Amino acid sequence: MRKSLADYVRVAFSSMKVELRDSTQRKSLAKGLGKVPLSVWTLGFVSMLMDISSEMIHALLPLYLVTVLGTSTLTVGIIEGVAEATASITKIFSGALSDWLGKRKLLAAFGYGLAAFTKPIFPLAPTVGWLVLARFVDRIGKGIRGAPRDALIADLTPSDARGASFGLRQALDTVGAFAGPLLAIGLMWLTLDSFRAVFWVAVIPAFFSLLLILFAVRDPQRPVSPRVVIMPISRGGLGRLPWAYWFVVTVATVLTLARFSEAFLILKAQNVGVAVTLVPFVLVLMNVVYALAAYPAGSLSDRRDRTTILGIGLLLLIGADAVLVWTESVLGIALGVALWGLHMAFTQGVLSAFVADTAPEELRGTAYGVFNLATGVAMLFASVIAGASWDAVGPRGTFAAGLCFGVLALVGLRMIPKRLARPG
Repeated sequence: MRKSLADYVRVAFSSMKVELRDSTQRKSLAKGLGKVPLSVWTLGFVSMLMDISSEMIHALLPLYLVTVLGTSTLTVGIIEGVAEATASITKIFSGALSDWLGKRKLLAAFGYGLAAFTKPIFPLAPTVGWLVLARFVDRIGKGIRGAPRDALIADLTPSDARGASFGLRQALDTVGAFAGPLLAIGLMWLTLDSFRAVFWVAVIPAFFSLLLILFAVRDPQRPVSPRVVIMPISRGGLGRLPWAYWFVVTVATVLTLARFSEAFLILKAQNVGVAVTLVPFVLVLMNVVYALAAYPAGSLSDRRDRTTILGIGLLLLIGADAVLVWTESVLGIALGVALWGLHMAFTQGVLSAFVADTAPEELRGTAYGVFNLATGVAMLFASVIAGASWDAVGPRGTFAAGLCFGVLALVGLRMIPKRLARPG
């Protein structure tokens, strides 16, 4: 499929006009929700509750480590880096194991269980070592649950509702991403800055999340005939993933190089003079926009070709970078951050649906594991490039580099064959 920049812009504006003016399209959104299986809705709330719990803790943990336990900022950086790398590496093994066992829910529930049972350690930990252990095990839990959960959503959902299903789960997950920090801020005010009190409250949604997946989610029925299974993480197993899947992984990796850590949005806000106390609202704004737009974008990808929706997402990212390259005002920061949230909505769930479209059913867990590993490594490199550009040139260098990678991903997206553009 060959699409020009003008084609993406035209479709973007026509889609927005249609969604705003045409009541039949609003009915299509509602119809898309009706196609989303109950277990997928439940998985969305599972993600939301666990994210509320995790973000309540993670929003305060760096400050707790430095101000209460007296650790250095270098130690905080090492803890976070190791934790996130662990999650990315674990995903590929858990996804492959879910293919080998043929049991996705079991592994997803185990991952959520690990995360839930680490939460009481945070308020109880007497030393930094215990917190490091809890953070490490928590990220192992995240790594274990991610790929099997996404593969389970793909297994449960009809092909013409995959975009809607992944968009809905992403929207609910993102609600947790901004509700958690806001709840933490409110509880810190109510408890007179008691970190441990907030950490104890965070335990509650984590265990509700675990109970939901244990008792309200069902694996889809599988054929009674014996399954022919080979080791997924092997030359033979990976070789069964089609070239179309690898093309999607490549485009997603380049796209991830363009969207480095959101920490640089915070640094940019500080750079233009946003008050320190207001800086956290940068991520709140981004996540609110992301949550509101994720389901409509995913549902739209079920009715139009997915490459067009991804193209719109890339244009939004390029627009966000362009604004953030030149802006020196708070209003400009708000516009750039809002565009960043929109680009997340138009890309993340759609990419997950694309993986389901291109990977064989019996290897979906492996496919999501490899996909998450590739994009996780790309995110690490993207953040290193962004940091080096910031040090060498300043904020403009960082967002200019992101803009260049965004254009490169857009060019690669134009090369996706037409037969892969349609969902299913």
